[in-house]
Amino acid sequence: MTLVPIDLNADLGEGFGRWTLTDDERLLSVVTSANVACGFHAGDAATMRRVCELAAARGVRIGAQVSYRDLAGFGRRAMDVPAAELAAEVAYQIGALEVFARAAGSRVSYVKPHGALYNRVVRDAEQAAAVVEGVLLADRTLPVLGLPGSRLHEAAAASGLPVVAEAFGDRAYRADGSLLPRGQEGAVVTDPDEVVERAVSMARFGVVTAHCGSSVEVRARSLCLHGDTPGAVGLARRVRERLEASGVRVEAFA
Repeated sequence: MTLVPIDLNADLGEGFGRWTLTDDERLLSVVTSANVACGFHAGDAATMRRVCELAAARGVRIGAQVSYRDLAGFGRRAMDVPAAELAAEVAYQIGALEVFARAAGSRVSYVKPHGALYNRVVRDAEQAAAVVEGVLLADRTLPVLGLPGSRLHEAAAASGLPVVAEAFGDRAYRADGSLLPRGQEGAVVTDPDEVVERAVSMARFGVVTAHCGSSVEVRARSLCLHGDTPGAVGLARRVRERLEASGVRVEAFA
């Protein structure tokens, strides 16, 4: 039997100074890719270094989670940043993380936008092109992880960057395959059993039930499990165990 491959990624390093949010060490024992905050929505130099060392020791791929410059709003506030400035800031964040990844004996293996930037580049071609320009400035070989069918993926593919489709077990979808905005009721799926079932459905069959009740095609190579949700580690373990028991091979894409 040929096993279906799927990557498990989580947002990690989302602390700042003495404040911590994610259980990085325990999540790194479950996931295969780590989206590491690069200091713009969360994270700082010491946190980036620590997470890169932990990830490298466990063979987990390191990804740069780039964001708008918005520490106070955790990168989830809508912002209008000029394209040239955004491109430079994306490259800056990747470069900062690369220093610590290399020092740990690894490297930055992919790029994923965070929060408001992630959602903006689904439909905004100009901002998507700016993110791609920033990735190209940093490393012309880096895969871009994002929502399938997004403007970001269109721009990345047109520029010769590899694209990797992502799905979310703990986020609600709209009928068009986009994510239900966090400000709307039901945007975050909190029932652990439901999260597990949705993850397995997307990994094995490429479908998920949208918020409106319709079935949506969501074919992805990577599943995101948010590290800032209550009980994130236990939920991640349950998801991985069910995936493997369902004939899914959990492995990094990069």
